[in-house]
Amino acid sequence: MNSISRVATIAVHSFKESVREKVLYNLVGFALLLIAAAILFGSISVGIQKTILINLGLSSISVFGLLMAIFIGVGLVAKEIERRTLYNILSKPVARAEFIVGKYLGLLVTLVINTAIMALGFYAALYYVTRQFVRADAIALEAIYLILLQFAIVVGVAIFFSCISTPVLSAVFTFCVYVIGNYLADIRWFGRENGSVLMEKLTHALYFLLPNFANFQATSLAAHGMRIPGYLLVSDSLYALLYVTVLVSAAVLAFEEREFK
Repeated sequence: MNSISRVATIAVHSFKESVREKVLYNLVGFALLLIAAAILFGSISVGIQKTILINLGLSSISVFGLLMAIFIGVGLVAKEIERRTLYNILSKPVARAEFIVGKYLGLLVTLVINTAIMALGFYAALYYVTRQFVRADAIALEAIYLILLQFAIVVGVAIFFSCISTPVLSAVFTFCVYVIGNYLADIRWFGRENGSVLMEKLTHALYFLLPNFANFQATSLAAHGMRIPGYLLVSDSLYALLYVTVLVSAAVLAFEEREFK
């Protein structure tokens, strides 16, 4: 069995483990309930039903997918250690890098599939409200794609922290990185206006060090039927790929240095 086959095997195993997580079904259920609520709100809001539905539908996909990425991602490594299955895996000809990459890909596939399910629910709700599909409705798929890129980075952050800390702290750190990453432009502006050279350098470093999740916010554009420029989709894809590569590589290095008793 070559390296790719071993990574694929671990990814499939991680996917099955994620599917068995009860929180996964609960979050999908809540997402569908929120979409149902969007239908209700849309039906009582004259003239802006569709805009409200798209906003709430895409926001629900983003929020519940984020929770999946964090709370499942931070436990991927810890659960293997707790169940002591990690020792059996690493005793076989499986490199630690293959283990981490496989875990990452397994959770990412889980998120892609569940996002697709929520997207189908979103479009079903959209059809229920409008009774038709128009070409502009496909714009929401671009926003969903950017949401998936966001998930890919969050999973990388969660995997990295899970290799160096406990599940609880990993979840806290990952959530903090996500929140800060949504306000990096404001934080950088604050550093410039603060008047402190140290603060300016610190906020400048944070701006370039942490992932800028604001780059992937396109819900408002989709709600108003505005297409996302193709060059932004390409640049955001490359941006996400760069961060994922760095994060997974850092997770591999941290996991390589970690000792298990």
